[in-house]
Amino acid sequence: MAPYASDDSTTGGEADEQRSGRRKAARYVVPVTVIGVAAATIGLVPALADSGDPDLPKITAQQLIEKIAKSDVQRLSGTVKISTDLGLPNLGGLESGLLSGAAGQGEGGSSADPTAKLTELASGTHTLRVAADGPDRQKLSLLENAAEYSVIHNGKDVWGYDSKSNEVYHGTSSKSPEHGKDQQPPATPKDFAEEALKAVDDTTSVTVDGTAQVAGRDAYKLVVKPKQSGSTVGAISVAVDAKTGMPLKFTLTPASGGAAVVDVGFTKVSFAKPAASTFDFTPPKGAKVTEEKDAGKGSGETPRKAPGKPFDLGEAPGHAPKAGKDFGQGHDGMKTIGEGWNAIATFDTGGEGVPSGKAGGEFGGFIDSLGDKVHGKFGSGTVFSTRLVNALVTDDGKVYAGLVTKDALVKAADAGK
Repeated sequence: MAPYASDDSTTGGEADEQRSGRRKAARYVVPVTVIGVAAATIGLVPALADSGDPDLPKITAQQLIEKIAKSDVQRLSGTVKISTDLGLPNLGGLESGLLSGAAGQGEGGSSADPTAKLTELASGTHTLRVAADGPDRQKLSLLENAAEYSVIHNGKDVWGYDSKSNEVYHGTSSKSPEHGKDQQPPATPKDFAEEALKAVDDTTSVTVDGTAQVAGRDAYKLVVKPKQSGSTVGAISVAVDAKTGMPLKFTLTPASGGAAVVDVGFTKVSFAKPAASTFDFTPPKGAKVTEEKDAGKGSGETPRKAPGKPFDLGEAPGHAPKAGKDFGQGHDGMKTIGEGWNAIATFDTGGEGVPSGKAGGEFGGFIDSLGDKVHGKFGSGTVFSTRLVNALVTDDGKVYAGLVTKDALVKAADAGK
């Protein structure tokens, strides 16, 4: 998405008004964006294809799910490609700020803070290098144009390094291997698969759909689909390594069709032990180093601790809800309407909705351009949409959001009256 374009003829006052409008937009759109980003973590359907499909022994869906659950790969290295297309509205560069804000990076924060940096994976296409050697050593590197961002966990130390800004973030690892497991944005096929399988219940169809080759490895294809109509999720497909049971590729296709919402998979992978030097890190000369204990000073932010599981490299200070069975967790006063893939999260902001139309002036027109005005027994409101998540914000400040159609949200709001 293009950055917000400046206009040389804009006066200083007009520029201030524009900036103020964008700040107001962030205040209203952030909850919707957070829900959309969090919901993307439920599981995403691979465009599976390397070479010919391998001939593997028959396996049932239940056996394949158990194989994933028993998988305990502790050592690996490889390259992961992740593409995410939630279809977020073009906010003139504002969306990048929203994603960082959703991750908890406040003013004065370090660009090397993993909590904010890894949230960039929620949009666009990225290439990652990953490595792990047991629960105490992991490394994830986000490759960028002429720059690289890395998170390294080695023993008690967790380092984040942004080569572009030459900034370093240093924290300490949690003693609990489970600490922060549900807080960190997913980055590997296994992360996504674990979240997707949490949503498997009586409302879900799970089948084995043949085999494939991914990153040179023979794999089974596990396909997960909602049984109910009305969900925006089309199908989830996971390529599961036939030997280790580790998910190698993961993609979500929306019910509306078109390109995948998320496609994440290994392009190269090895299960050999990485060299010990892979996890060594010393701050470069002249780098600005931010210590974890100092990161939240003056901002009310809870300092983050890093857990000790592979690729679980940090803990976000806030916890946004996940879709599927757990979609109703994460906001004070949040309730869940319905079940399974048709679950709708609802909460009251305590405000007056979002300004729109003539009553909202120029800013109201801006909000109208981002969403669709809807009406029902509940009154009126605005629906904000991505390719996966729809969220209705009523004029009296109530929010309804889920992996469901706009009509389903309106019915839920009407039923709440």
